[in-house]
Amino acid sequence: MHPKALLQACSDLLEQVLKFEHPTDAVVARWMREHRNLGPRERATLADTVYAVLRRKLLFEHLAPSGSGPRARRLAILGFPGPRDFLAAALDEQEKRWLAQCDAVDPNELLDRHRHNLPDWLAQPLREQLGDEFWPLADSLFEPAPLDLRVNVLTDKREDVRHELGLAGIESEPTPYSPWGLRLAGKPALGRLDAFARGAIEVQDEGSQLLALLLEARRGEMVVDFCAGAGGKTLALGAAMRNTGRLYAFDTSAHRLDALKPRLARSRLSNVHPAAIAHERDERIKRLAGKIDRVIVDAPCSGLGTLRRNPDLKWRQGPEVVQEMATRQAAILRSAARLLKPGGRLVYATCSVLPAENEAIAEAFSAENAAFAPVPVGGILQHLGIAAQGLTSGGEGGERYLRLWPHRHRTDGFFAAAWQRN
Repeated sequence: MHPKALLQACSDLLEQVLKFEHPTDAVVARWMREHRNLGPRERATLADTVYAVLRRKLLFEHLAPSGSGPRARRLAILGFPGPRDFLAAALDEQEKRWLAQCDAVDPNELLDRHRHNLPDWLAQPLREQLGDEFWPLADSLFEPAPLDLRVNVLTDKREDVRHELGLAGIESEPTPYSPWGLRLAGKPALGRLDAFARGAIEVQDEGSQLLALLLEARRGEMVVDFCAGAGGKTLALGAAMRNTGRLYAFDTSAHRLDALKPRLARSRLSNVHPAAIAHERDERIKRLAGKIDRVIVDAPCSGLGTLRRNPDLKWRQGPEVVQEMATRQAAILRSAARLLKPGGRLVYATCSVLPAENEAIAEAFSAENAAFAPVPVGGILQHLGIAAQGLTSGGEGGERYLRLWPHRHRTDGFFAAAWQRN
């Protein structure tokens, strides 16, 4: 495609994305379906431009007014990846001079907001939490997330799968924390691999794998994944249970559970029972009250721990969404807790980095439910043979909660707390 046509396509797609009417990944996917004539390179350029603009939106909007032409075009020029000489072929002389001026801006002379590119409502609580680590986190959010795989331990060994991927020309390394994970060197297509087709691998961030590990689901138990979604943790739990016992995958969205079906078929698991529920007080939940050994609640949240993958979330949400989520999270956790029998384990988790969705929910639950004794996450990790240092925070010894950060651990941002029912 000619540079001018490609830049115009980037501009047109950005115009749709910046309406923020739908999640960016959905808008981009729809655009690609409607423009099937695009080759792999053009598709990559379109996606990279969009995500570059979303990651550095405040900076680019600060620079854009000094240029000319439609706003979406100016932003697309600033976010366009690759060699400048290719882009230059799409620009007029005035645009070339303007772009050179933008490229010459000294980052050290910018305002903080134009350097970190986070809305004020999000930047402030992150600064309060992280102090001097705020800037390493902000910088890490400009980078795309690595591609992590979880090996299906029911059917395969990690080193065997790593060797198999290597023979296919795909480099990987064991994830540093999860014993199930492989981190790929790039973003290869996986769909045609035999390892994928037979269910030996699933795409799953290492942090999400650790959440499943914290439940320590065992053979023959009754286990519930309370907010299962597309079932990433469900599949990990089923494999950990060695395809025994009974594993319920509950979610209020039948559509999300539909995404579990092909993954479940590949996994060779027969102990998983997906079920759509109307709400957290559904009759199916009431019938299981007091009968379940282990429950994980990966609660609906702001998703702000996934900003490397979904940078639009910081622009599509505000503090009111976080407060609404916190109310919902507390209600879901209370309902899920009723499922547990004495001695059962409860894990609450989010992919948020904000205390309002994490520590605040866990501490309120502990204060209101004397029948549930907090279990330090650090101790669980050590029992699993995972070095807990640097992964935990809060409580005596700083081991009460799991706290994962993109800049520290190269995972998405995750939180988890655990309890045992007395």
